[in-house]
This record gives sequence, C-alpha cells and structure tokens, in this order.
Amino acid sequence: MKGLIKKDLLNLASYKTSLFILIIFCSIAIISTNSVTFAPIIISTIIGMIVLSTFNYDEISKSDKYILSLPVTRKDIVLSKYILAIASTIISAVLGVVLTVIIVELMNMIRSNEFINLNYDSLFSTALGGMFGIALIQSIQIPSIYKWGAEKGRIQMFVLIFLVILLVLGSSSLFAKIVFRMDISSMLSFLNKFGIFLLVGLIMLMYYISYKISYKIFSKKDF
Repeated sequence: MKGLIKKDLLNLASYKTSLFILIIFCSIAIISTNSVTFAPIIISTIIGMIVLSTFNYDEISKSDKYILSLPVTRKDIVLSKYILAIASTIISAVLGVVLTVIIVELMNMIRSNEFINLNYDSLFSTALGGMFGIALIQSIQIPSIYKWGAEKGRIQMFVLIFLVILLVLGSSSLFAKIVFRMDISSMLSFLNKFGIFLLVGLIMLMYYISYKISYKIFSKKDF
C-alpha cells in the first residue's frame, strides 16, 4: 500500500512547480479582490484535480497490469487511490485555511489603513464547502475513470455532474415547499449544532460509496 501511494506521489512531483505558481497567482488574485475566504475552495479544486492526474500516468504506462503481477491485490490498488484522494482533500483544505490567515496578516501589515477582520466561522465553512465540492467531483470521476478510462471518464463525469445539477434543480421546488412548511428557526438551530457533522458524514459516505463502485468495476476488469 505504501509503495502504491509513493508511486503516485512521485508522479505528482512533476506538478510541484506548477502548483507553486498557481498558488502564487491565486494569492495575488485573492489580495487584489479581497476575497480572502475563497482560498480553501481554490486550493482544494487545484490539488484535488491534480491528484486525479495519477490515473493518466497509470493508463499511459499501463502500470496496473505490471502492479498486479506483484503481491498486490486489486483492493489495495483502488484503496490507495482513495487514500490519496481523501488525504489531498484534507491537506488542501488545511493549506487553504493557513494560506488565508497568512495573506490576511500580510495585508493587514502592508495596508494598516484597510484592516481586514477575518471571520473564522466563514473561513472554516468555506473550507468544508471546498472539501465537499472536490469530494463530490472525485467520488464521481474515480469510478468513471475505472469504467471508461482517463479521457472518456472525464467526459462521463461532466455528463453525470450535469445530470446531478438537473436533479437538484428539478427537486428544488419540492424542497422549497418542504422547508416552507418547517420551522425555519428550528432548522437553522439544528444546522448550527450538527451541520459540520452532517457535512463530514456526507463526505465520508460519498467516498465510501464511490470506493465500493470503483472496486467492483476494477475487480472485473481484464488486463
């Protein structure tokens, strides 16, 4: 398992310069627009999508066929991808929060006449939102890649996301009616107390379902 994760990390090492440049440009954009709390979303999206590029390396080099000749199970191969995906989601959110705090401190030092009061509740909420967004993308795309390959998997992912959006929009009116009949204050109080736990639980559930689907697809794949 460690060897599989290390293999993917070595492949991702080629992105370190590009990632550094992207973070610099994102920092500049955040400073220029004062949209400091959006850093976690930006960083999560960048790192999350870069991690998915490991499938391209595997497909081009046909490494899965070679790896399966070693004492490694198909479950190990799929699980290593999800460990890397989940780790990247957590690390990118933490990095986004830390980067935001650093940027705000620097901006307050440089522009003392335009002091920024950082809302940590909003920052953490945004970080969780970024984690949820990239977790949703990864949960959809990884099974798609295992099913159709790296290139076709991206197309299928966008189709699936489009269908999900249509489903959400289609059910929004029904949800609005349900919410309208509920006690809004009670619902907000419930979300304030348990919203974070619900969101984290939903992220874990998405990854778990996605992993089960990916493993089922990969276990039946011929090489």
